[in-house]
Amino acid sequence: MAFDYKKEYKEFYLPSKKPEIIEIPPMNFLAVRGSGDPNAEEGEYKRAINLLYGIAYTLKMSYKTSYKIQGFFEYVVPPLEGFWWLEGIKGMDYTQKDRFQWISVIRLPEFIGKEDFEWALKEAARKKKEDFSKVEFLQYDEGLCVQCMHVGAFDDEPATVEVMDEFIKAEGYLNDITDTRYHHEIYLSDFRKCAPEKRKTVIRHPIKKNR
Repeated sequence: MAFDYKKEYKEFYLPSKKPEIIEIPPMNFLAVRGSGDPNAEEGEYKRAINLLYGIAYTLKMSYKTSYKIQGFFEYVVPPLEGFWWLEGIKGMDYTQKDRFQWISVIRLPEFIGKEDFEWALKEAARKKKEDFSKVEFLQYDEGLCVQCMHVGAFDDEPATVEVMDEFIKAEGYLNDITDTRYHHEIYLSDFRKCAPEKRKTVIRHPIKKNR
């Protein structure tokens, strides 16, 4: 059976609906950076997702090619994630989607290195006749965070974030969103197919001790 990161690392992908504090280890990701409203029909965001999945599945299916990744085992492609921010604003303002800055990401298994990533870029471009140069290999150390499962529409996230902020304040922590530590979302539902009120999204914020 293929290794499923959501099931094997439930602490990262399946938190409860109540906020919790967690230490996130360094991880490697496929990443595409962009800006603008993610709902725009011809926007950068939808193009970014297609690019990410193109490389993610090239790597996942590499074992069927002549290219062999050392330590490879079959796995389920981890869920789509995103780091979000607005220039000059600490936190998120959901009324200014056209100003969103984002890094759309998919986690990579630990055995996939930079050399394997470079192979996948060339292989995907060869097979699909597309330019995948916007995809990058991103190493990210998220560190100490608060996270919570949000069920509902993306525009309803502020209510969940407010609960998270109240929780960390009571626990003696401060929100630590900066220009290198971001509002983080993990999409457990396919938002193209799932009704907004049923969407499951992990919301994660960096925190620090209130000294």
